[in-house]
Amino acid sequence: MRNVRKVFGEGAERYLALDGIQLEVSQGELVCLLGPSGCGKSTLLNILAGFERASEGSVDFEGAPVRGAGRDRVMFFQDAGAALLPWLSVGENVRFALRVRKLPKGDWPAIIDKYLAMVGLQEHRRKFPSQLSGGMRQRLQIARNLVTRPRLVLLDEPTSGLDVSVQARLLDLIRLLVARLHLSALIVTHDLGVARLLAHRTLVMRDGRIVEQGLTDRVLDDPQHPYTQLLVSSVVTP
Repeated sequence: MRNVRKVFGEGAERYLALDGIQLEVSQGELVCLLGPSGCGKSTLLNILAGFERASEGSVDFEGAPVRGAGRDRVMFFQDAGAALLPWLSVGENVRFALRVRKLPKGDWPAIIDKYLAMVGLQEHRRKFPSQLSGGMRQRLQIARNLVTRPRLVLLDEPTSGLDVSVQARLLDLIRLLVARLHLSALIVTHDLGVARLLAHRTLVMRDGRIVEQGLTDRVLDDPQHPYTQLLVSSVVTP
């Protein structure tokens, strides 16, 4: 992303959501995006995914302009249940996504089995999303998205609303699969622990701008911007 701006509305309703964003994610890199609600994090993800268009600036993926959604870039939504097809079973949700790869149908069952096994849902293939726990729905969303073989994954608050123990297992799974499948990832979160566990680099956003960025340990252990300092100090245990 180069000099990206995003404006919503017009006139008195005009709202500047992103202001001069410069961002690069390298192959195989995990980057975390921290910041308060309303700072533009989700808008940034939507533009990278191709769901929104930048008002100004350029957005390129592997040397080509991003002009819409594509299977090379997939979004993991905060509400996994809303992202799944409720009338399809676990296995059928993965099968639905697999269609974009245009493989011989005889290969499909083994591929579906492989991706369900990756996320530990092979014994639940006949259940429907409504019959799964929140953590299991997130794992199903992971299997369904990864079966398309993307190269960049965009995760919007992937552990939001989950119990602490479920969060830990999900984060371990994400870290394992990103490394195993040689993916690049951009992860939006409010949780500094998520950033420290997963990310090579961390960027901090405020009011539509990136105000600080660097290696994750450096940003979290020696923050330079006042907002980052406030963010870090707010979670330090007395």
